[in-house]
Amino acid sequence: MSTSTATVLVFSHRPEVREAIITAVGRRPAPDLGRVHYVEAATVAEVISSVDRGEPDLVILDGEAQPTGGMGVSRQLKNEIADCPPIVVSVRRKDDRWLATWSQADAVLVHPLDPLAAAETVAEVLRSAGKSVVPA
Repeated sequence: MSTSTATVLVFSHRPEVREAIITAVGRRPAPDLGRVHYVEAATVAEVISSVDRGEPDLVILDGEAQPTGGMGVSRQLKNEIADCPPIVVSVRRKDDRWLATWSQADAVLVHPLDPLAAAETVAEVLRSAGKSVVPA
């Protein structure tokens, strides 16, 4: 069994949104992945600083965050960070998925969060990035 962990940065100005995302994804989104260590960020400055330092393996951004939404932050990170980690954006409406495409996000979560779908989405993105896969 691997002891490797993936660091996932969760951004929202609202603590209850960060908690909902963390609860939905869980500590181990799939059996073939290691545990997930969450880092919470309430401001864009915290997100940018963490990504600049290369800390997160995955970033989950609240598309409805204030004053700057996660979709704008995603686009900024993807365009300005050379080795940007994968990004998942959470949106309130299915119709907002096109905005997540514009933001260059790697995946989208739609509220209300379905724990099975959220965990699988995060697991797929981590697998695609080659992060924390437990050796067979």
